[in-house]
Amino acid sequence: MTASSGRSQRWIAVFGAPIVLGVLSMVGLLAALLLGDVGRYLSWLMVGAPVLVIAWAWLRLRFR
Repeated sequence: MTASSGRSQRWIAVFGAPIVLGVLSMVGLLAALLLGDVGRYLSWLMVGAPVLVIAWAWLRLRFR
């Protein structure tokens, strides 16, 4: 494994999840603005994703 490959994997491991959650939130907010009734339900799912991840992490640490 080369040094740049190791750095790339560490970068993804550290910043991958926050970037994905940010993109999901942004898409959810845009869906609420642009897609009407369908966007309303889609936005609830996508904007709620970070809340679900936080609840999952909290429960995982609590019952460890």
